Amino acid sequence: MILDQAWTLMLICLAAVILPGLSRLLRLPEVALQILFGVLLGKSVLHLEIEGHFLPFLAELGFLMLMFQAGMELDFGAMSRQSKGRMAFQGLLFGVTFALAIGAAMALDQGVFTALILTTTSLGLVVPSLKEAGIIRSDLGQSVLLAATVADFMTLFGITFYVLWMLHGMSWQLIAPLPFFILVGILLKLARLWAWWNPDKAAQALAADDAQEFGVRLSLALLFLLVALSEVVHLEPVLGAFIGGAVLAFVFRERMALETKLSGMAYGFFIPMFFIHVGMQFDVTNIATPERLAMTGVLLLVALGVKLVPGLMLRLLGYGWRESVAAGLLLASRLSLIIAAASIGLDYGLVTPEFKDSIVLLAVCTCLLGPTLFKLVMPRRSTPP
Repeated sequence: MILDQAWTLMLICLAAVILPGLSRLLRLPEVALQILFGVLLGKSVLHLEIEGHFLPFLAELGFLMLMFQAGMELDFGAMSRQSKGRMAFQGLLFGVTFALAIGAAMALDQGVFTALILTTTSLGLVVPSLKEAGIIRSDLGQSVLLAATVADFMTLFGITFYVLWMLHGMSWQLIAPLPFFILVGILLKLARLWAWWNPDKAAQALAADDAQEFGVRLSLALLFLLVALSEVVHLEPVLGAFIGGAVLAFVFRERMALETKLSGMAYGFFIPMFFIHVGMQFDVTNIATPERLAMTGVLLLVALGVKLVPGLMLRLLGYGWRESVAAGLLLASRLSLIIAAASIGLDYGLVTPEFKDSIVLLAVCTCLLGPTLFKLVMPRRSTPP
């Protein structure tokens, strides 16, 4: 059945209004409901086909804004406060996670790209869970937050350069993005100098009552500039969007008002479009066979294991068993980045449509299980951290 663009827009906007309240009522992540709503509309249930190209366009824009928001969640202040030993430990934690993912991927007859997919985590789930538990400012909370940051950052870079290597092999194209990263470094330096020499304008960009919305304009200009430049040097646009958010986070350390405005626009409309579109592309027949369901179950166990085992390494920092296990379970939460990685893999023929749908189902399961198990296992605190 083909649905007219006007009816489609009306239906999706209605869902955007209803789903947040429904998620609070059911105590489920809103993103999971958005994907399930898309599943209801799309290939799996109602088989609706959307007339025109506006929904894929809005979904792509929502995808880029999602990665931009992920970049903004990087806490460079927390990184700068960490000792060299603690940063080295975080690198070791990521290395062990990736090594376990490589071993699991080989056991499943998969490649390095699958290992990168399994190494992902979700800052968008880790941050609110730590806040809800009241430990985001504690030493443990900062360690978990930093582990999630390193995992997101390193995995996205790994996926980007693995795709380049698969496309071009060991050739000059692997270093073709180098000018892009040099430009980003120069941009960071100039932006920090601008913020230093123009404190009034910098404060205006962060002001909650700025009628001209200079900060929002600057943020969107930065997003599209870096996405365009990443396309020019044949990098994934998602990397440009992520770096754009990271640049903003690096320049403006106190950015709560600006982040609230951008989040309202992104999560209020554009990002739900992406997740609804993901759900509409999900084909339940791809995973409805006993073999695919078994594979998805194995992937779920592996996805939990490659985060839970390294999480136990937090014992080396003096944390208790329950805290270490809870941290590993929370880091096993996956959502936006793993879906993005699976979509990239499908575009370049690195994963099959069936495997991509298994990853989407895995993302929905882990985004429900990770935070829930974290709450159950994490010791209750009698006093604020």
